[in-house]
Amino acid sequence: MILQRTGPSTSTPLRPICDLRVLDHFVLEALDTQKALRGCKAGCTVTALFAVPPTSVDFVVWETKDVGAQVEEVWWGLSLLSQALAAVSTSVSNPVLQDLLASDRRNLQSLGQVLRSLHFQGLSSAPASADHHTPAPASVDHHTPAPASADHHTPRLSSLPELLAVHINFLRGKVRLLLAHAPACQQRAS
Repeated sequence: MILQRTGPSTSTPLRPICDLRVLDHFVLEALDTQKALRGCKAGCTVTALFAVPPTSVDFVVWETKDVGAQVEEVWWGLSLLSQALAAVSTSVSNPVLQDLLASDRRNLQSLGQVLRSLHFQGLSSAPASADHHTPAPASVDHHTPAPASADHHTPRLSSLPELLAVHINFLRGKVRLLLAHAPACQQRAS
């Protein structure tokens, strides 16, 4: 995403990104990581336990949540996934897989920027990452509870194939639902 500058210290606000092809591109890249893992022979094991967001969506429940609760749940999920991908990146020694995981993590950061561009309420209060080189959408420590709107407990995984499946399902599910129905995008369509 490119920020336009009008002067040395002033930037224009982010314009809403409503094109779901951006999300589709991120899903395809996550699928590429999943394919690379299947062909990986050495240096692809994970020795950590990490929290991931629940991916199942009860559409009736999701539709009854206000946008703020949906945003909170997606933001929290992006944070957990970013944290898990960072942990996995330090556990695997295969350089190709490390690069793909880093790309997936950058895509999560980009999704955080997309959420910011849509001007969701409460997003400005999301905590910043402590990692200055590759900031995550938000920083969540191991004791951070799920948002009040979360319908399930926080699953914990130690398998990289399971993590990649959760990553893809979360993007295809809750993230897609949120972006497809974002108020800023609905206003632009009308």
